[in-house]
Amino acid sequence: MMSLDNRPVYAGGCQCGAVRFRVEGTLGDASICHCRMCQKASGNFYLPLVSVRGAKVDWTRGEPKRFRSSNAAWRGFCADCGTPLTFEAPDGTALAIAAFDDPAGIAPTIQWGIEAKLPYVDAIPQLPGEDTSADISSAPYLAELVSYQHPDHDTEQWPPKERS
Repeated sequence: MMSLDNRPVYAGGCQCGAVRFRVEGTLGDASICHCRMCQKASGNFYLPLVSVRGAKVDWTRGEPKRFRSSNAAWRGFCADCGTPLTFEAPDGTALAIAAFDDPAGIAPTIQWGIEAKLPYVDAIPQLPGEDTSADISSAPYLAELVSYQHPDHDTEQWPPKERS
């Protein structure tokens, strides 16, 4: 999407919808960080981030709670559902790529913190893959699963009135 002055516009937010953001302007470098702080902050093997330095970021619903993870950085996350959202340092802010409504177009171009890279990460693409629905026989609850996750677009109200 483009703004009225022809600048790119991106939106995203947390899993529960309590925190939403809008970015107007060009995104900066996209990366993944393997450092141990990013692993712990995301609860994952690495943390994909994109710089929003130079772009305008607005919190359109709620705002992240912040944790000071070091003397140089703050980590923003949703206080309700725990979704990691920001890495904030003296040289700028980065947002978690998967928190964007359309993360597919934000491809990382570099890896940082490779000294802490877990030894099996590079082999993950060679693992067999299945759709979620392929696991219904061993996890029958998947057949009746109803997601309460916020959809990948802005909403006037969340959660819907019928679930409030």
